[in-house]
Amino acid sequence: MKRRKERTEDALPAEAGGWSLGSLGAAANTVTVIRRTAWVLLVAGPVLAGWALVSRPAVAPAAAPVRQEQPAAGQSAGPGGFAELFVSAYLAAGEGTEESLAPFLPNAREVSLTADPGVQRAQELAAVRVRLVSSGYWSVTVAARVAPVGTADGKKEPGPGEVKAGPVLRYFQVPVRTGAGGALAAAALPAEVGAPLSGEAPSLAYGQSVPVRSTDPAAQTLTGFFAAYLAGSGELDRYLSPGTALAAVSPAPYTQVEVARLAEVGTNDPGSVGPKSDGARRQLLVDITASDTGGQKRPLAYAITITGRGGRWEIASVEGAPVLSQEPAGAEKKETAQ
Repeated sequence: MKRRKERTEDALPAEAGGWSLGSLGAAANTVTVIRRTAWVLLVAGPVLAGWALVSRPAVAPAAAPVRQEQPAAGQSAGPGGFAELFVSAYLAAGEGTEESLAPFLPNAREVSLTADPGVQRAQELAAVRVRLVSSGYWSVTVAARVAPVGTADGKKEPGPGEVKAGPVLRYFQVPVRTGAGGALAAAALPAEVGAPLSGEAPSLAYGQSVPVRSTDPAAQTLTGFFAAYLAGSGELDRYLSPGTALAAVSPAPYTQVEVARLAEVGTNDPGSVGPKSDGARRQLLVDITASDTGGQKRPLAYAITITGRGGRWEIASVEGAPVLSQEPAGAEKKETAQ
């Protein structure tokens, strides 16, 4: 009995702290498995993290804010229109009305005028030249048709021995600068200057202008087109190429239109070109004579592109300006008979 009791005390309990150990060998095996598992996880951790990073769905980068471009300060519409208004106010101003220049000239209070206010006014104004002096600073030349004021019709009564004066075309140079927020201001009072020099006539890309032949298929299309376009005679669409959108002038300013002369890019004899295959294109400069309801005739010129379709010519477009020659200004133009 004593020997059995000693054997019982040497045995391990079946449970210890809720863990079922079983035996020392089983416990050692369990600890070894746990230890190896921990090492595997420790080594595999960076690998798994890298795999997760690579396999993660790509996130689209946030769209960069689009920079809103401000209207170019160098455009002539801004400083040109401002200078026109300033010249108009300047011509009408006089002694005691210097404050009328304040919206245009910041230091208007320092200006002293001695002429009588309202003795002249600008009937017409136009900015004829806008030159950029430096960034945000322009020199604007304004043409003004100035008339004396004093009678109901705007013409001052002449004195003894004087001739009645009418409107006179004068030119003023205005320095215009831009400030914070794009606000415009005159840097000084206007300076009266001479008329700008006339530029040279541009060289056009068309050949010789010739009288229109009545048998020319293109002339027949042009005659019908201009009659509908300017005189409201006939339907306009019948002369237009498919896809060309163009509205007739309304109300019609003329009662009769005659196609007088024709010039074409690439030839001196446009009347000899007949309808070709579909899609053929010709660039023309057309001189017409238009008569109004009073019988007054006025010459007009149009840059027209026509295309061939179904054996006839159709209007593809009315261009905004004639085609310029690619030759440098002043170079002699060699004409080739065709």
